[in-house]
Amino acid sequence: MPDALAQPAGSGQSTASGESAPPKPNVVVAVLAFAGIVVSLMQTVVIPIIPKLPTLLNATAADAAWAITATLLAAAVATPVVGRLGDMYGKRRMLLFSLVLLVCGSVLCALSDSLTPMIVGRVLQGLAAGVIPLGISIMRDELPAERLGTATAMMSASLGIGGALGLPAAALIADNFDWHALFWTSAVIGALGTALVFLLVPESKVRTGGRFDVVGAVGMAVGLVCLLLAISKGADWGWGSGTTLGLLITAVAVLAGWGRYELRIAEPLVDLRATARRQVLVTNIASMAFGFSMFAMSLVLPQLLQLPEATGYGLGKSMLAVGLVMAPQGLVMMACAPISAALSAAKGPKITLMIGALIVSAGYALNIVMMSEVWQLVVVSCIIGAGVGFAYGAMPSLIMGAVDPSETAAANSLNTLMRSIGTSTASAVAGVILAQMVTDFGGHALPSENGFKVVMAVGAGAALISFAVASLIPGRRPLTAAHPAPDDTAEPATASDAATAPRA
Repeated sequence: MPDALAQPAGSGQSTASGESAPPKPNVVVAVLAFAGIVVSLMQTVVIPIIPKLPTLLNATAADAAWAITATLLAAAVATPVVGRLGDMYGKRRMLLFSLVLLVCGSVLCALSDSLTPMIVGRVLQGLAAGVIPLGISIMRDELPAERLGTATAMMSASLGIGGALGLPAAALIADNFDWHALFWTSAVIGALGTALVFLLVPESKVRTGGRFDVVGAVGMAVGLVCLLLAISKGADWGWGSGTTLGLLITAVAVLAGWGRYELRIAEPLVDLRATARRQVLVTNIASMAFGFSMFAMSLVLPQLLQLPEATGYGLGKSMLAVGLVMAPQGLVMMACAPISAALSAAKGPKITLMIGALIVSAGYALNIVMMSEVWQLVVVSCIIGAGVGFAYGAMPSLIMGAVDPSETAAANSLNTLMRSIGTSTASAVAGVILAQMVTDFGGHALPSENGFKVVMAVGAGAALISFAVASLIPGRRPLTAAHPAPDDTAEPATASDAATAPRA
């Protein structure tokens, strides 16, 4: 190994050649977690203005809904593609590219007064969804093994942290300023995250190389878009309509053909043989079930809080109040990240995932009997948040414990996609339940109290399914960094040899 790469990482001081040593692990973790929170904020930034979008954009309600759907579709397609590109050409490079797209999308939305540029901007924001799995993969490459568990748990939890903390902030901005300020704020925060990553996060030299699978990327994109469109729009178009059924049939056919193609080529977009390994496959199935269970909370709690008190079960609160009620959940997730990592180190991430699923199920069960007071919903959201923090911290460890370091970004991205598919499916199922179980209120059909209870019971059941599936994951396998930690005679390292590689 060349001397420049063999030299151990320092403690932040200049090296003999005058170059600055790589940042300390704490700095890398903090910057990457902040980038994850920034991206997750994009999922909640439009929630306070959703009811007003048709008026704001001079569009019909059905057309305005594409400002939400477009982000979902873009994120689903981008996550595995960006993960694969990160493994091939550099994870930091692709992370920076994703953050730049987020900033551009935010600026475009901030300048929009009509539907088309808003949708384009939201697509660009959705394309940044790969930041969190990329960040986890960078951590594996750059951090010593003893720091990896806690760091990845925090990075994975940043998805929920940003969402929970972003909702009250977005509601406050929407209530007191022009709605464009939501996106200008997003652009500024995104630019800050981009600058911090550029300045403080090193590029890894752990790469697969090879040629990008363009055909596989197009096939996967077509299949996923058809599948998620059918799931997300099925309630509006009719589940038995020709459009919905046609999309579902197309998705099945395309994804089946895509799978056969991926198995035949030497450098596939997704290594299906690696994903078929028991630990990876079972973890992804459990993640999908867990993602399904999570949506019940984000759908039920805001509606319960906002429905009129005259219904007998609504609490008549504002969107700002909704955000404040759900904000503690993000803090609980943050607090649970190191606990999740410690439990995974002691008992294995499989046990941590199972405990997280049980906690989420218990939270939903409690919500069925505790939904009449604001404080009860705060307690329930915190319990569910704790379970999410445990589970989200365990999933990346399970995936990375079963794949080669050069495949980390692609494998984590696929796991993120599985969670998203579970969440999208839950949205459709919950929508059907609440549309069927209604009560008349002043001539308007509103979801009934029993409808909400059924959705929460379904969420609890999905969490139990995740628990049962997770129990089938193979026994404990230690999570290691991309490179072994230096021996006792070396300087205390901030990461591995990869940390000393020049930035891309």
